[in-house]
Amino acid sequence: MNISVTSKEEILKISRQLVQQQGWSAVNIRSVASACGVSVGSIYNYFESKSQLVTATVESVWCDIFHSPQEVFQNTQECIQWLYQRIKYGKDQYPGFFTLHSMGFLQQDTATGREKMQQTWTHIQQSLCSVLYKDPNISPYAFDEQFTREKFADLLFSLLLSVLLRGDDDPTVVLELVRRTLYNNIRPTSD
Repeated sequence: MNISVTSKEEILKISRQLVQQQGWSAVNIRSVASACGVSVGSIYNYFESKSQLVTATVESVWCDIFHSPQEVFQNTQECIQWLYQRIKYGKDQYPGFFTLHSMGFLQQDTATGREKMQQTWTHIQQSLCSVLYKDPNISPYAFDEQFTREKFADLLFSLLLSVLLRGDDDPTVVLELVRRTLYNNIRPTSD
């Protein structure tokens, strides 16, 4: 028996469950209303269109996958391991989400869908950069004016995007890159 859902957050929770159980085609006004145990009009009280409902569901999925952890990362490798765990969680809970979303499955509202995806990506990049500033294990010679923490965070993020599209669950290569690049205590030679 369905429980009558009466908040935007509950509607999005049910929408995520529909995605998990039946795929993205199940996210429409009628099926969400039925799953929530409310009338179609009740869904329209929160979302003006199917496009708005799907976009909000996409944003909700991104937040579910990459919600901020309660703990603070002690180093960059912990952060990368956590990101890989979240990518695996996303692939397991929302099959095809990364590929479908990155390929623009929101044909009716691609600008809004891309904006929500970009917000999440920006947050991840900023978090990576923040960890790079806090990591006590990073060699004092790892960064300079040309090779900055921001540029390395951008590189790490590019690798993570590649992981999303390739479906690679093994963080070993990225962790080794971090270890060799950041934790090497060899002083650079002078020119």
